Amino acid sequence: MNLSNLSYVALSVALLAQPLLAEELTPKPAGDAAPMMVVDRSTFVSVVSSANEFEIKSSELALQNASSGDLKEAAKMIIADHQKAGEKLKGILDKKGAPLPFPIVLSPKHQKMLDQLQAANGKDFDTLYLDMQVQAHLEAIALFRTYAGSGDDQTVVGFAKETLPSLETHLSHVKMVVAKQ
Repeated sequence: MNLSNLSYVALSVALLAQPLLAEELTPKPAGDAAPMMVVDRSTFVSVVSSANEFEIKSSELALQNASSGDLKEAAKMIIADHQKAGEKLKGILDKKGAPLPFPIVLSPKHQKMLDQLQAANGKDFDTLYLDMQVQAHLEAIALFRTYAGSGDDQTVVGFAKETLPSLETHLSHVKMVVAKQ
């Protein structure tokens, strides 16, 4: 068999295999989709506690150090909403006999971010704070969506679903402040 005949055979096999591959790649209906990851209540509460505390502490720094009035207004909203969410989660967990640890300890990642903010000033502070808020809220939204869709404690799932719109509002607000900068 010469090279051109071998090429025709290879092409024929590839063309015949295409319909078989297409059948295997047919997407499943959305209802069959499994969550990308599953987060249990303990992990959710631990991550949320640190993230919530970071949002409050970093925003308190923004009230002291930010040069932009818009940024300070965003910080006030974030503080108020995250304090409210933290109290709500604390109440839910207290009723379940699984209270939040006190004081809340920031994860190493959140502590490092807070340390960076404390060292910044002026426009550098504003830029860093806004970048961190976008990052933190994107992560929080992903976590809350995941838990709302696959959580193992329905009361905490309800909390995640109820809190999610507030997180999305924060992200939108921070992005608007970024756009004005």
